Amino acid sequence: MIAALRGTLQEKGLDESIIDVGGVGYRVFFSTLTMGKLPAEGQPVQVRVRTVVREDAFELFGFLTRGEEEMFLLLTSVSHVGPRLALTVLSGMEVPELVVAIAKEEVARLTKIHGIGKKTAERLVLELKEKVKTLHLEAVAKGAVTPPPAAGPMADLVSALLNLGYKAPQAEKAAEMAGERLGPEAAFQALFREALKVLRSGA
Repeated sequence: MIAALRGTLQEKGLDESIIDVGGVGYRVFFSTLTMGKLPAEGQPVQVRVRTVVREDAFELFGFLTRGEEEMFLLLTSVSHVGPRLALTVLSGMEVPELVVAIAKEEVARLTKIHGIGKKTAERLVLELKEKVKTLHLEAVAKGAVTPPPAAGPMADLVSALLNLGYKAPQAEKAAEMAGERLGPEAAFQALFREALKVLRSGA
């Protein structure tokens, strides 16, 4: 199975990218948060990969950190949570925040992730609250759970758009319009999608 890829980022989409490795293009799916952290098209990139094989599909899911990959594996171990839904969860919350939310049984906080209902959030808590406590302790030991200074969701959104290659004025305007349409308290993933719609429409 493919465990990692190192090559050139050939194309970037909303939730997937094509990575060229020696002339072979690999389609890799990422969380929205990770997509925003990938380099611009044409730049070198190295990612960790999990291969998911089913009767009708052979898919690659990518991660920039070991922590994100480990959380993906935990999420997909939950009943009725497949790899795509796991990416949805990872798109709505950074791994350290997700670990804390699950460990503290914050169901309401988890349901704020776009696409995650109450039943799914309750399953995540029920099946992972003990498992993530170990991850939580390891993360604390490494200083990973201490959140960085809060810059706010809109600042994070602008940063993600800049990482996609958009100019600062474009990114700031798109983020502002997305916030006006959905409200600044909307989930990051929803704001990110709306901002991309703004940019693609040329508004």
